[in-house]
Amino acid sequence: MPGSTFETNPNSLQKLLEQCRSGELQLPDFQRSWVWDEDRIKSLTASISRAFPVGAVMTLKTGGDVNFKPRSVEGAPPPSTPSQALLLDGQQRLTSLYQVTLRNQVVETVTPKNKRVKRWFYIDIRKALNPEFSREEAIIGVPEDRIVKANFDKDIVLDLSSREKEFDALMYPLSMIFQWNDWQMKFVNHSQARGNFAELWPMISQFHDEVVQNFASYQVPVIALGKETSKEAVCLVFEKVNTGGKPLDAFELVTAMYAADGHELRRDWYGDSSTKGRHRLLIEMLRPPGQNSGILAQVSNTDFLQAISLFHSRDKRRQAETGGKQGKELPAVSGNRQSLLNLPLSAYLKYQALVDKGFERAAKFLNMLHIYRVFDLPYQSQIVPLAAILADIGDAWESETNRMKLVQWYWNGVFGELYGSAVDSRISRDFLEVPLWLKDGPVPSTVSETIFRSDRLKTMRMRLSAAYKGVNALLMKEGAEDFRSGQAFDDAIFFGESVDIHHIFPKQWCANAGIKADIFDSIINKTPLSYKTNRIIGGVAPSAYLQRLQTGTPDTPAINADRLDQILASHLIDPALIRADSFAAFMADRQSRLLALIEKAMGKAAYTGDVKEEGVDDEQDEDGAEAEMTIAAD
Repeated sequence: MPGSTFETNPNSLQKLLEQCRSGELQLPDFQRSWVWDEDRIKSLTASISRAFPVGAVMTLKTGGDVNFKPRSVEGAPPPSTPSQALLLDGQQRLTSLYQVTLRNQVVETVTPKNKRVKRWFYIDIRKALNPEFSREEAIIGVPEDRIVKANFDKDIVLDLSSREKEFDALMYPLSMIFQWNDWQMKFVNHSQARGNFAELWPMISQFHDEVVQNFASYQVPVIALGKETSKEAVCLVFEKVNTGGKPLDAFELVTAMYAADGHELRRDWYGDSSTKGRHRLLIEMLRPPGQNSGILAQVSNTDFLQAISLFHSRDKRRQAETGGKQGKELPAVSGNRQSLLNLPLSAYLKYQALVDKGFERAAKFLNMLHIYRVFDLPYQSQIVPLAAILADIGDAWESETNRMKLVQWYWNGVFGELYGSAVDSRISRDFLEVPLWLKDGPVPSTVSETIFRSDRLKTMRMRLSAAYKGVNALLMKEGAEDFRSGQAFDDAIFFGESVDIHHIFPKQWCANAGIKADIFDSIINKTPLSYKTNRIIGGVAPSAYLQRLQTGTPDTPAINADRLDQILASHLIDPALIRADSFAAFMADRQSRLLALIEKAMGKAAYTGDVKEEGVDDEQDEDGAEAEMTIAAD
């Protein structure tokens, strides 16, 4: 079946607007509300008044596989006829024109400064016919009472509060643009009574011929998509024509499709006045005291649907296997965009509670690894397979053996830098392979085919790097203690003491010693420390700030030298080297120690051979980018 079929035909503007009023033409439920400001409305109507093109509109015939819940164009009455087509592109233009011309009610809009206002729109007949004025200048918006005032509302500038006053001011209401005959008859009677009909009629006739007639005869190009159009095509087409607005995501399309079956997916996610939605519950899950959110705060609605899609597509694959299909005949297990668009409501209802539990376990798992903040999360994208796997294996994740395998898989994903981009196939593969591994099956490819390059540590300088964040979490998990307090970094200390990644050899000392930033900014020279400790360290040599810690300050008791050496060792720091301010020796020694830590986490030795670099730069986006440092069969 083709992705889409379409035909293009001109349609009368008046007919399209009447279809909006009757409900024959409606909006798909995912379309956002109309938000055009009054200047854009004036510009639009000015263009039509001069018979200038304002662009095509795009519709989708109803009755096909794409079963979106329809809703009326904003301001239209309840539909009097079943929807024949949905408006995909042109919502704001047709809604604006409908409200200004046919609705015959004040238009709720906004000023260019986003102030909400109510306006009636008029065409100044004299200005419209005067070439010295632009057509936009001839179109005005007036307040709801139709009276324009100045001088702090003391003076009336223009009063259009009655039809007679409109006639006298020669202001034509756009709400009458398709009712010329009615307006004309009343104007003739009014002007004859005033005795100025003969003077004004030539101008009125010219206005009709040069302005009003353009509305009456205006044709809009309509691209009508056939009802055979696929869901994916509708989504892609909509995004192509909606480049000026927020991109449409799969959640909105799925929401509209479920709504047609009577299910309110948006309420599931966002909640209502009486119930917290899943979005809020995820934000609050394992939220530390005094914090606004927990580690799952940025899990998106499409992330949640993606996890459900993994289960649904695996069900379909298993059914196909039972039916005798093999190899390429089998449907793919996937959580990609197309899978989301094909996710039936029955699958969502079947797996939503299970996936909820998976994300809850994922939060516990990450906190167990000392990853407490979204800011410190190596890869947001890796949460999806983690949650799906934990949902799938259930209570088996409580087994120490299984948990250690999961930890190993997670760190291979982080230090192999596999979840940076193009992750759909990686997510699906891990969802299939990791649970089998936990049952003594083959080692998953994320573990078996991933390496960490030994000199990679030198290039980790920015916290946008997933591996950089991973090293920090590993140090805390391995028992690193704060230089000043000697406390390990559990969640209470982490948030209570404002723990972050700080330099060991301070930046100022390194700069004074002529050491380049791309060397001293490496993760090798950084470690988790509390805010107060970092203030004590300052910019002096390590030997100096260590002596300060041993001596104590008015706010900090003295620390025994042997105890301080133990604390330094908990950060994989050789106390003798740092006390001697031996930067080069310290860097070489700590690189070796950190490498051993990473090897332990990944369950394998680092790669020490030559690997071609392709412009490695930690200052890439979080989900971006050091995949060139990884050898993997993706």
